[in-house]
Amino acid sequence: MSYFITLEGGEGSGKSTLIDYIKEFLENRGKSVVLTREPGGIDIAEQIRSVILNKKNTKMDGRTEALLYASARRQHLVEKVIPSLNEGNIVLCDRFIDSSLAYQGYARGLGIDEVFSVNEFAIAGFMPDLTLYLDLDPQIGLKRIAKNKDREVNRLDLEEIQFHLNVREGYEEVVKRFPERIVRVNANQEVEKVMADASRILVDRLHV
Repeated sequence: MSYFITLEGGEGSGKSTLIDYIKEFLENRGKSVVLTREPGGIDIAEQIRSVILNKKNTKMDGRTEALLYASARRQHLVEKVIPSLNEGNIVLCDRFIDSSLAYQGYARGLGIDEVFSVNEFAIAGFMPDLTLYLDLDPQIGLKRIAKNKDREVNRLDLEEIQFHLNVREGYEEVVKRFPERIVRVNANQEVEKVMADASRILVDRLHV
């Protein structure tokens, strides 16, 4: 059974921890799972990722950023996501189009519709089947990042707190646009509760 699941959320919301759990959860139920991320997942997109997140690239224009994300997304989609789905796998992806809508469209002020238009060209209508949105107060997320010494600090982590507050507002707008696809998960809970909530959603949607 092929199924495309994405995880979304602000910095420090716990996507990496949850996506590993979901992979194990589904594999324990006999599903074949491909784990990937954006930007990245394949060589060309990882190279673009290194440009986008490089802390030295503070002069990057918002439109440049949006276009780089869309370019990485296109290559990742055609080289990894679609082939994996065609082979009957469940694809779990850390971020996809909703990140661009929230970060560049809303928080950067480029416009959600405008950024969606750019990404429509990139993905040619290919959208996730299910998106789990990990909702968390950005200040809590940034404190988690500061405590995690193993996590690489990237350019977006260095933004002012208002940017991250705007990202959360952006996600609220995106959730309103795609209520059938996006399911909110309260990320301000113990990790076990977050995992339990995600499990219930997966059982309901995928009947696993």
